[in-house]
Amino acid sequence: MKIYHSLEDFSPLRFGVVTSGTFDGVHVGHQKILSRLKEIADKYRGETVVITFWPHPRTILKPDEPGLKLLNTFEEKADLLRQYGVQHLLRIPFTKEFSQITSADFVTKILVEQIGTKKLVIGYDHRFGKNREGSFEQLKLNGPAFGFDVEEISRQDVDHVGVSSTKIRRALESGDIETANHFLGAPYPLTGRVIKGDKLGRVLGYPTANIDPDSKDKLIPAEGIYAVTVIHANLAYGGMLYIGSRPTVDGSKRSIEVNIFDFNKEIYGETIQVRFQKMLRSDSRFDDLESLKKQLEKDRVAALQALQST
Repeated sequence: MKIYHSLEDFSPLRFGVVTSGTFDGVHVGHQKILSRLKEIADKYRGETVVITFWPHPRTILKPDEPGLKLLNTFEEKADLLRQYGVQHLLRIPFTKEFSQITSADFVTKILVEQIGTKKLVIGYDHRFGKNREGSFEQLKLNGPAFGFDVEEISRQDVDHVGVSSTKIRRALESGDIETANHFLGAPYPLTGRVIKGDKLGRVLGYPTANIDPDSKDKLIPAEGIYAVTVIHANLAYGGMLYIGSRPTVDGSKRSIEVNIFDFNKEIYGETIQVRFQKMLRSDSRFDDLESLKKQLEKDRVAALQALQST
């Protein structure tokens, strides 16, 4: 998959099969669109293109709203889109200036002239252009004049799975990992660099890798203990992950740390990814470190059982 960070980098294609959107999470609803995109491209020997916007448009259009937490960093999103057969990923920087582009200019200057769109696939109720003035009906009416066809993934096709990025965020924020993963079609990922901690886990017999997430805008699930899969150097390991402020030792700062099973490498400064499988319990305060250690023993057993069933 080729990634382009501006319109100027993109050369028009002979037969572009295109869709556009934020695709946060690349959930099962998005996957229906991507599947159809690839199907059309295979039929007409075209090339698939996803136009996405970064940063998320809502952060530019509604800067006074509380910070939007995203399901994917751009890198995570790109990796998922690659897995679903996207050949060209065009990342358009979303600015206030870009938000003023009319739907007519979006069609003529971007879809037609810059990309070479022959087939456009969009989700139901998809809007584009200034004030979201562009609609499927307009595209359907005017597309032939510009040399491309447009297809809408019906409301029925998407709604029957009951998925949305908002529902996934709410599930993660409440620790409902199973629901989030069901909607995503895969375990929720968190990618970050391993940083040094105070080595309390090592004292307890459960050394942990402290994770500094790649993006401050990434949504972090509810505080608690989770069974996770850990990806390091393209190898997968089981593990149990903690999110919280460590109330047993009067912690004041949230930490994200993972005990990786059957792993004893020093990986400070390296990048790992954790994939959430199941929430085991909420964060708790214990009377002393010995009580915490006994609970960690139970957590490890529970994590191993959860990982065996996934």
